[in-house]
Amino acid sequence: MILYRYLTGPDDAAFCHRVTEALNRGWLLYGPPTLAYDAEKKRVICGQAITKEVAGEYAAGIDLATY
Repeated sequence: MILYRYLTGPDDAAFCHRVTEALNRGWLLYGPPTLAYDAEKKRVICGQAITKEVAGEYAAGIDLATY
């Protein structure tokens, strides 16, 4: 099965570390990153889709963070 996650967060080192950690756990980037401006908090928010192929069948409620 192919798992999908969409990581989001402020455009900072912590977000980059989350993406880097996922890549080192076998996740792959899926498409380009996205950026949006949060005018209320006056900061840029990043988003990055990632996918990972694993054994098994999909079931609702699967904890994607454990992969």
